[in-house]
Amino acid sequence: MATAQALPLPSLPLLRLSLAPNGVLPRAIDGAWWPRSFDVLTELPQLLPGLPPSWGDISSVTVNGAMWSVAPGRMLVANQVIRLHRGPTVSDLHTIVLLSPGRGRWDLLVVPPDTPEEEAALLMSGVAGGHA
Repeated sequence: MATAQALPLPSLPLLRLSLAPNGVLPRAIDGAWWPRSFDVLTELPQLLPGLPPSWGDISSVTVNGAMWSVAPGRMLVANQVIRLHRGPTVSDLHTIVLLSPGRGRWDLLVVPPDTPEEEAALLMSGVAGGHA
């Protein structure tokens, strides 16, 4: 009798996220995120579960329309509807704004996916050191 072997499940790539230290307020940037593509539908479902639990449930995300691929007005992430906004409301091309009702607003520097690793590491560590 032959037995079937279980195939390993594909693993998600590690989240490339660096957050500013707690207690350093006010600050313009709360962290840095280095996505692997410009496809917001692929990248947001990987980012949101990796955020600190203290940020609560993110219900609204605003991205700069010039940087990201076309996206619908809403998407489902981990059984939660996320409203997506695109356009000039984000002051910086390389910023994403996350809103959580009753918890707050967080702005992340978006390191473009095509940034060389050494340069991206410098940007990420600058935010982690509170220098953004």
